[in-house]
Amino acid sequence: MATLTLKVTNRSRKGLKGLPSTIEVPNDATVDDAKKIVARAANVSDHYRIGIFDPVSKKTIKDRNSLLRSHAEVIKRGELLVKDLGLQIGWRFVYVIEYLGPLLFHPLFLSVRHTIYPAVYPYLKNYLPYEARADPTLSYAQQAAFVMVMAHFVKRELETMFLHKFSAATMPFAYIFRNSVFYWAMAGFLGALEIYAPFSPAAVAPDAPTPLTYFGFFLFAMGEILNFDVHWYLAHLRKPGETDRKIPHGHGFSIVTCPNYMYEIIAWIGIIIVTRSPSLFAFICVGSYYMYTWGWGKEKTYRKQFGDKYKKKRHVMLPGLL
Repeated sequence: MATLTLKVTNRSRKGLKGLPSTIEVPNDATVDDAKKIVARAANVSDHYRIGIFDPVSKKTIKDRNSLLRSHAEVIKRGELLVKDLGLQIGWRFVYVIEYLGPLLFHPLFLSVRHTIYPAVYPYLKNYLPYEARADPTLSYAQQAAFVMVMAHFVKRELETMFLHKFSAATMPFAYIFRNSVFYWAMAGFLGALEIYAPFSPAAVAPDAPTPLTYFGFFLFAMGEILNFDVHWYLAHLRKPGETDRKIPHGHGFSIVTCPNYMYEIIAWIGIIIVTRSPSLFAFICVGSYYMYTWGWGKEKTYRKQFGDKYKKKRHVMLPGLL
């Protein structure tokens, strides 16, 4: 079998001890195969700790299933940059933890609402634009908020556990805290703290659903269904055994780079219309910034990897806006 001989260079100053100057890999080796070979040579027990970087751009090569020979600069220079990334944790586990926050905070605040809000209301009532809800029961909007938020994050958890496929298997352990704080703090703690208060916009909303409420339900259902459709399509884009990246078509990909982000935002607009929640509005605004950043990164990757075969998109997630 034909092999490739590649120079191996430490990415960091400290570097990996015992790293060989060169390694030989099969011609059809993937990035993951190269990590295993480097790990064995450097006596590293967990090959996921090994990061492999492009020798020119110095950026990590994230797709572990891609063929080494598909990375032009690696082949052209005959070199791999490697780095010990430290203790690793699975991407799937990280996502499960991220989405768990809202699923814990919303039932928690719902269960303690009769204790915490009466205690703080006397200190806040002079600064509120309206009086607290007199009826101690949840308003229609508050009930709807609980169902919609819980349904959204249960869907996220199920997709993470049973549907999504990750180009990278692991990430540094410390990232779990950085990645989780956004969902736990904004959609979880702040969202629940605000929505279930008897003086929140959701609490003083009409007790009967309005046409605007039904429109919000429609956007939520449409967004969630179409978001799942894109996730299902992406999970099955590659046939078993295939390693090469493919250009996605249909399902909204002719409109924007990341239609899953577009449908995610539509679903959250539906939730915000129903709940009137400023906290969730802030959450999706911040989230949209992150999604735009990730989406633009994917657009640049598509353009670089596929060239003229790929139809460039002007907008990555919201037609005419972002």
